[in-house]
Amino acid sequence: MNIAIKQSSDIQNASLQITGSKSESNRLLILQALYPELQIENISNSDDSQVLQQALSSSNPTVDIHHAGTAMRFLTAYFSRKEDREVVLTGSERMQQRPIEVLVRALQELGADLQYDKNEGYPPLLIKGKKIDKKEVTLQANISSQYISALMLIAPTLSNGLEINLEGKVTSVPYIEMTLSLLRDAGIEGSFDGNLIKIKPKNKVTPKTIVVESDWSSASYFYSIVALSNEATITIGSYKENSYQGDSALATIYKSLGVDTVFNDTTVTLRKNNKVKPTIVSPLDLSNSPDIAQTIAVTCFGLGIGCYLTGLHTLKIKETDRLEALKAELEKLGAEVIITNDSLELMASNTIKREVAIETYQDHRMAMAFAPLGIKTSLTILEADVVSKSYPDFWKDLETLGFVLAKN
Repeated sequence: MNIAIKQSSDIQNASLQITGSKSESNRLLILQALYPELQIENISNSDDSQVLQQALSSSNPTVDIHHAGTAMRFLTAYFSRKEDREVVLTGSERMQQRPIEVLVRALQELGADLQYDKNEGYPPLLIKGKKIDKKEVTLQANISSQYISALMLIAPTLSNGLEINLEGKVTSVPYIEMTLSLLRDAGIEGSFDGNLIKIKPKNKVTPKTIVVESDWSSASYFYSIVALSNEATITIGSYKENSYQGDSALATIYKSLGVDTVFNDTTVTLRKNNKVKPTIVSPLDLSNSPDIAQTIAVTCFGLGIGCYLTGLHTLKIKETDRLEALKAELEKLGAEVIITNDSLELMASNTIKREVAIETYQDHRMAMAFAPLGIKTSLTILEADVVSKSYPDFWKDLETLGFVLAKN
């Protein structure tokens, strides 16, 4: 399905309910599978979370997680310690091109039994679950935090818990801290001190219900809409000021782009501040929140200002190479963009081309990051239903705001 967006400058003030955080939901689903005493409310309705739930309840010898990268990493660790269970863990063609060697090697160091079923270093994996007694493992600190979180989530079920030594500068710290916070919410002891993570063993937890905060990555698109609008005010829920999610940095980043953030009890209100001349701190290090890089780059382009974003090395191994994809699609619209392995520089420009078709590369964030430009120009988002990966109600919510959409 493609969606044409007619220039929609008249954005309505509105209140929207955003689905639960995919990042929090997926971590809690693994914990719930390990500790059935836990109950979860406001679980993400994203494809990724649904795929993970199906995989955790499946007894099939082959588990296919399609495009769900988080599920691939978390389930690799989960099935490794699932005694007496043998499974082939596979995914889409793109998933079979995304490296997983770092996590496999770490699990093998701990004594897990994993083999590559096709190509060395990549899914699918043949996993023979077994008891794991070793309690120490060392990883490079600049890898995807999902590898580290995958190990942290199974750590309390290992005989002796787990100590993870991280070598070098740690990236994506908020995602590691999120995992640790959710473990603590579940009643599991752990610490993250310098480059050492320690998780204590826990056989059983006290029954409790954990409520998932709404997704800050999804909130980014509404920050972009308000920034690009003339005077919009949008209230979204359910959010809290002291969030576990690194993407909550949006509140600070978008202040300089003309968006004020007001926290209420369970909602957050985004207001256009026309007294602020949009600028952005350059360089802006997004190593702790790389998932909002696409949104920020597109917002800056729509505002006619430049930006220099760094700390983006993990974007190269996402659903697509997001740096290459951003460069290609922004340049279609008239932008000048320079990328490296871990940075993106956008030159200031007041030119925005019309009637451009945006490729999404099977990447939900490409579709949602470019959609707010419908305030400034008319464009078409190709394969627009890819948003279901993290935010199935996205297009419906845009229509609520006054966006004029035509599906074809």
